[in-house]
This record gives sequence, structure tokens and C-alpha cells, in this order.
Amino acid sequence: MLGSEILSAADSNEAAAPPPPSIQPAKATNIVQEAGVSTNWLARPLSLTDCLNLALQQNSAVLKSRKDIEAVHGVIIQTRAIVVPKLAAQGQFKSITDSSIDKFPFSQPGSPITIPISYPTESWGATVQLTQSIYEGGRIKASLRTARLLKEQALLNFQTVEAETVLQVRTAYAGVLLTSQQIEVQKAAINLLEQELADATRRFEAGTVPRFNVLRAEVEVANARPRLFKAQNAYRIAKNNLANVLGYHIPKEIWEDIPLQLTGKLEAEPIQVELPVALTQALARRPELGVLRKAESLRKEGIAMARAGYKPSVQMVGGFSSRNSSFSTDLANDVSGLYGGAQLSWNFFDGMLTKGKVDEARALYEKAQLELDDVTRQIELEVRSAYSTLIEAQQVLESQKKVQEQAEEAVRLARARSEAGTGTQLDLLNAQTSLTEARTTQVVALRDYVIAQARFEKAIGLPESSSRK
Repeated sequence: MLGSEILSAADSNEAAAPPPPSIQPAKATNIVQEAGVSTNWLARPLSLTDCLNLALQQNSAVLKSRKDIEAVHGVIIQTRAIVVPKLAAQGQFKSITDSSIDKFPFSQPGSPITIPISYPTESWGATVQLTQSIYEGGRIKASLRTARLLKEQALLNFQTVEAETVLQVRTAYAGVLLTSQQIEVQKAAINLLEQELADATRRFEAGTVPRFNVLRAEVEVANARPRLFKAQNAYRIAKNNLANVLGYHIPKEIWEDIPLQLTGKLEAEPIQVELPVALTQALARRPELGVLRKAESLRKEGIAMARAGYKPSVQMVGGFSSRNSSFSTDLANDVSGLYGGAQLSWNFFDGMLTKGKVDEARALYEKAQLELDDVTRQIELEVRSAYSTLIEAQQVLESQKKVQEQAEEAVRLARARSEAGTGTQLDLLNAQTSLTEARTTQVVALRDYVIAQARFEKAIGLPESSSRK
């Protein structure tokens, strides 16, 4: 059974409500332990493969898609019903008054002979009949083909949802890694500025620099802290987003931060696919196109079913019938026996009903063809856009390889010049700002490349298993 096969492979146990966290990781762990509830997804670090497996088990979109498959399975059973024999039973009992019976006159008025006759006032009957369609004008074969197409279409729809879920997980996972790295970048920037503040304070106390240098260093440190708070907030939101994509209900006891740890890293894995090859793969692999191709075939079968109205319908019938005798008042006196035969029906003119159904089915078939052509062009555009974005991300990443090293060297030289008295505080602060920007650009470029690669792989229809390497 289609629905049961897929749903049985998708059974999963949703994790119990996790405990309340704190902004500090150590406190969050303590709260998790004190809560005494199952927090497997919080207690253990999660790799990208773990997150993909969890999402494919309990993401709401995936679960709803499995229910859609189950519903389609019911539609398939209904579609095949025309092929299966029908067994039906009927029964009736009737009681009438004597005055409503039309009696046959067995004596004439004035005749000396009168024949008394009793007429039954109660009757019953029962029938069990088996009906098997043997010709329905093409509906039988069309129904079997439709059932097969519905099954294949349901599976392709499920694959479409899976591919979209995989992309969401990979994007959310990269978002958590990015925001985590941004926190480290902002902490490093604050550390550099605090060192500059300590150095300016020391020099001011020694009388070598004016108090203006100290004030400026304090302002730079104060201006850098909101950027750290913003990065921490983005990190918390990114983890909430990932937990939502994974299908977890975050309990109310968890406040600002989720004690969720990831083992993955932002890494640029090279991918080399030529655009013509990518377009060919997308047109062959994308489940969305498969769904529309099945829809086109289903519409074609709809034309065959509509045309069946022009043709006769033939069924074989057989059964058992039993009723009480019409010539006896004793209800136990029955007339029973088997019967069999064939029945044919043919509507020579149905008020143009069949013609209207055929015209409708043909128009829907042509519409399905147009939709397939339109989505084909859209997917080609999506592949070209994803390919171009991947090239851009790769170029940006390549351009940032040595920038961070150069920025670190610039900070070192600016500090050395400042200590030697040949450089200014402004030069050092500018160098530190450039280093922070270089580090930020580097991690953002890595995240953009990872997401661009995920979108490109989804665009060309790579199987979901390739994302769990």
C-alpha cells in the first residue's frame, strides 16, 4: 500500500520538551539537567547530517506531505473501484390494508356460486447480486493508468517537499554557524579596542599622550559593544529558526537562548559543474517537472474517461433472489433461486453532456502542457541564476583569502608605528576597523558560498542523500 509503505518509513519519536536555558551556556546545561526531561536534541551536538535526518522525520511540511500521500492512496482505491466486482444486497417487507387490494371477481352478481379467495396483505423479498463491469467504453484501462500515475505523482510531490526541506535545513544550519562566527569576530574586535584603551590609558598616565586619546578609545569600545549584542541576538534567533525547521516545539521554560550546539563548520567545498550539464540534469531530475508530467498524463486519461460517455457500458450480473409467494398468505411459503445474465446501457443522446466533458478535459490537458512548458523555463532560469550566484560567491571567497592576513599585518604595523611615535591613534583604529570588516566579510562570504552551493544543488535536482555527506 502506497501510504502505509511511506508512512511506516517515516515514523519518528518527537523529543520531549527541553528545559529552560540561560544566556550563559554553563547555566543552560545546569537547567537542562535539573529539569529531568528528555532533551536528546539539546544534550548532544548536532552535525548537518543529524539535522537533515531529524528534519526529514519530523518537519511539519514533510509530515503533512506524508498525510497527502495517505490521502492519495485513498483516491487510488476509489479510482480502481470500477475494476473490482460489486456485491450488493437488498431486502424489503411490505404490509398493506385489505381495502387497498384490487381483487379479481370470481363470481357474478345473482350467481349462486361464490368462490372465497384470500389475498396476502404482507410481502417480503431479498436479493444478493454480484455485478462485474466488462466494458465501460475505455474507463477501465484509463482508471488503472490513472491509479498508477497518481501513485507516481504523490511520490514526486513528496520528493519536492523533501528537497525544499533539505535546503531550509542547510540554510538555517549555515545561519547558526555564521552568527556564531560573527560573535567571535565582534569579541576579537572589542579585545583589540580594549588593548588600545589600556595602552592609551597607560600612556596618558605616563604623560606621553593627551586625555583625548583615552576618551576616543573609550568611545570606540562603547561603540563596538552594541555590535556584539546584535550578533548575539542574531545567534539566538538563528538557533530558534533551526529548531523550528527541525520540527521541535521549544518549551516556554526556555528563555533567551537555546543550548543547541552544532559540530559543523563553514567550509567551502569545491563544486565543478558546467552550465549545460546542470541544465540537462535539472530537466531530468527535478521532481517538480515530474509532477507536471504526471499531471499532463492524468489530464490525457481524463479525455479518455470523458469520451467513454459516447460508448456503451456492459456488466455481467448474477445473484440469488428470494421472496414470499404471491398466491399464499403464509409468509414462510417462499420462492427462491439463482439468476444470472448481462446488462447493457448506451446513451445515444445525453443532451451534449458528454461533449461538454470532453471539451473540458481537452482544455485541461492543453493547460497542463502549457504549465509544464512554463515551469520548465522557470527551472532553467533558476539554474542559471543559482549558477551565477555560485560563481559570484566563489569569486568573493577567493578575493578574501589574503585580505584577513593583510589586515592583521596592517594592525601589527600600525601598533608598532604608534609605539615608536611615528604613527597616530587614528591609523591604528582604522587598521583595527579594517581587520574587523575583513573578518566579517570572510565569514559572510563562506556562508554565502555554502548557501549558494545548496541552492545550486537543489536547482539541478541532486538527490537529498548527497547533502548528508
